[in-house]
Amino acid sequence: MTEIPKAYEPGQVEQKWYSFWMEQGYFIPKIDHKRKPFVIIMPPPNVTGELHLGHALTATLEDIMVRWHRMRGEPTLWLPGVDHAGIATQVVVEQKLAEEGLDRHKLGREKFIERVWEWVKKARHSITYQHQRLGASCDWTRERFTLDDGPCRAVRTAFARLYNKGLIYRGERIINWCPRCQTALSDLEVQHKDITGNLYYLRYPFADGDGYVTVATTRPETYLGDTAVAVNPEDKRFEGLVGKKVVLPVIGRVIPIITDSAVDPSFGTGAVKITPGHDPVDFEMSERQGLAIVNILNPDATMNDEAGPYAGLDRFVCRQQVLTDFEKAGLLEKIGPHSHSVGHCDRCQTMIEPQVSKQWFVKVAPLADAAIEAVTDGRIVIVPERFTRVYLNWMENIRDWCISRQLWWGHRIPVWYCRKCGELTVSVDEPSSCSHCGSNDIVQDPDVLDTWFSSALWTHSTLGWPEATDDLAYFYPTSVMETGYDILFFWVARMIMMGLEDTGDIPFHTVYLHGLIRDEKGEKMSKVRGNVLSPTDAIEEYGTDALRFAVTTGTSPGNDINLGQHRLEAGRNFANKLWNAARFVCQSLDVEPKKGQALTEVAVLARLKGVDLWQALAKLVAAQGEPIEDRWILSRLNRLVSNVTELMSNFQFGEAERQIHDFFWGEFCDWYIEIAKIRLPQSNSSPLPVLSLVLETTLRLLHPFMPFITEELWQNLKQRLPNGSLASDSIMVAPSPVVNGRAFDPEAERVMESVIEIIRSIRNARAEYKVAVASWIEARIYTDKLQSAIASKSEVIETLAKARPLAVLSREQRKAKEEKALALVLKEAEVVLPWAGMVDLKAERRRLEDETNILRREIERLEQRLKDAAFVSKAPAAVVDKERGKLQSYKDKLLRLEQELAQLS
Repeated sequence: MTEIPKAYEPGQVEQKWYSFWMEQGYFIPKIDHKRKPFVIIMPPPNVTGELHLGHALTATLEDIMVRWHRMRGEPTLWLPGVDHAGIATQVVVEQKLAEEGLDRHKLGREKFIERVWEWVKKARHSITYQHQRLGASCDWTRERFTLDDGPCRAVRTAFARLYNKGLIYRGERIINWCPRCQTALSDLEVQHKDITGNLYYLRYPFADGDGYVTVATTRPETYLGDTAVAVNPEDKRFEGLVGKKVVLPVIGRVIPIITDSAVDPSFGTGAVKITPGHDPVDFEMSERQGLAIVNILNPDATMNDEAGPYAGLDRFVCRQQVLTDFEKAGLLEKIGPHSHSVGHCDRCQTMIEPQVSKQWFVKVAPLADAAIEAVTDGRIVIVPERFTRVYLNWMENIRDWCISRQLWWGHRIPVWYCRKCGELTVSVDEPSSCSHCGSNDIVQDPDVLDTWFSSALWTHSTLGWPEATDDLAYFYPTSVMETGYDILFFWVARMIMMGLEDTGDIPFHTVYLHGLIRDEKGEKMSKVRGNVLSPTDAIEEYGTDALRFAVTTGTSPGNDINLGQHRLEAGRNFANKLWNAARFVCQSLDVEPKKGQALTEVAVLARLKGVDLWQALAKLVAAQGEPIEDRWILSRLNRLVSNVTELMSNFQFGEAERQIHDFFWGEFCDWYIEIAKIRLPQSNSSPLPVLSLVLETTLRLLHPFMPFITEELWQNLKQRLPNGSLASDSIMVAPSPVVNGRAFDPEAERVMESVIEIIRSIRNARAEYKVAVASWIEARIYTDKLQSAIASKSEVIETLAKARPLAVLSREQRKAKEEKALALVLKEAEVVLPWAGMVDLKAERRRLEDETNILRREIERLEQRLKDAAFVSKAPAAVVDKERGKLQSYKDKLLRLEQELAQLS
């Protein structure tokens, strides 16, 4: 039998048990059509580097669900995977190349892709290792990568199906363009930042003579792409100007003054420049008004030939040159400060440029209708519920999705252009010729798909779609999609749309959204702030279970988590508490194995007779003379099982974990174990069967949250119980505890609640009056209905409260006048502690009188000050309020001191 070390060393436990679970195949579910499976498809981390705390939270929450459902006997699949993360991965690899003095254009597309694959192999290995360190019980035999053959075929199939339905089209639209990454971005990939810039007032001269119209803009360089000036038709200031023409300075382009109701008369002068090639509102106006579109930018945000003399200049250099030229010509009217929101690339933080570009789009509205209905009719439930409205608002106002990216890394768009006839071919498999004219002279579209396109197929592509696989038939729809609320639109909404479109069924029944992890002060973690915590570092210092405890306990769905050293230390402290309590129970079993065997005999008897273990143990408790603390702890344990089962079913994992923690530490360790220590040396009524049962059951309740330490302790406990008591080979496949109504014992709970309250009140009095730890004090307890029950626990009260002599009496026996004593009125009893045994009465009275006199003087001073009209009228309100609060505080304290003096008298 293995001796349990004095201290818990996570590093010596975690790898051992993870390897054991893997070797036993516990993570791999078997298809059983008689039972409904529980399925989570892991949100695939990007292959851009190491996991961060957000990934640790995701992995922990999903592992909690998976382990709990597995222990409930359900075929449970947690399918892991990794995302190729097109733009993010390409940026990382390009940065690595820059360190070598290279760029992707020097390498060429083929060689660059080879370098990316080298990076991906290393990153995938690191991500898998880190997930395993976190205890993730994934089915690694089913691991997927978004660029695996199966998902690739799914992407091409989904694209072709949407194209053939007319839901994918290619057209010129205003898109978000990142000059650094040189690719289009979807609206969701743009991060808007509030910028304090300027509003520039530019004069455009009339084409037919003297005068000008003044327009205001934040981007003066874009005047080079203007094709009109617009005013609101209701704006009387410009009635005589509509229809006239102005000349753009320097470049000489003549443009008209038009009216459009989209113009805000309160912005600038009320006349606005219209740049359809570089503003989404202006683009829509150009389509209504039939205006020309001029693109003035190269892909790198330098000016192109349409910019005339400014061609080749960087956009911001061009801005300054334009302002200089306008000022020289007397056409720069004024410059004023102006705050506005400016889009930046979410990956590289470069300021984006809206510009017209020919791109591929998904017509989303028809797909959104079905996705909206799936939520409104209750087939998909979003947790927490408040995000349902957020989801619906976005879906009801959704815009077409730009899915093409000017990158090299990713899913190549499955479109081939024919150089002979000019037509295009869309195909799942690579074609050898044009589908229209049969020519072999075809070339594939160079662009790749938005990463989120392949991610939108994740729930079904990972299970084999478009093939009719056994996994797809059994595990789809999946059960829960757990992810951060920040990607509800990026990913979750698109998965719902594409899952319904491709399979005809919802992709999951429940969306569980967790919050963001912030630092202890509630600040967002970032390398710039220097407040980033690495999961790997946290595991090395505190252990995996402590980290899992820190990121989940007491949390609730959709709410952010403030994580710092104190939460990690609390997790480690709880792990140590578990270890020490279990070590005590196991050592007690080692000393008195015969007493511990009673539990095994009951368990075996229960199985042989088909009797519930709770019922069998209740009989054992009764046979031992019904120690009320045994009935109490079993009732409290059963109530915990009931609460945890309900909380887990309702996705309240943080609250379930908190209740397990509070029960184990606050009831089992602080009270039952301490009472058990009094009973253990006695020959009758051993607490070991109940100690063992409560420990074992609590370990099973806690296992989904803290898998490593619970497995280690459960295995140690199993060694000490004769064969047959614990049938499973591992705690992770042991049955989850279930509720048994026969174990509830309200009377035992009532009695023990009173006993605990009595002990706690005496301990508090000892601490308040600084009674020496080694000193015994006299105590009398007066009660009515509970006299007999409380009297039976006299030894417990004496020992734990250090109270002797102790008398438990009826209230009728309370003397009208007793010697000087401290009286403590409790819920079910009154505790009387004679002063003589606690304090030096004269010294204590003198101390209280001195403190009372000081307080009275302070109260008098404050009252006089607050009666002073000059002070009250001239002092700041906050100062006056503070003085009033101080006065009330002093009065409350004086009342308490006077009460204590009265008791001493």
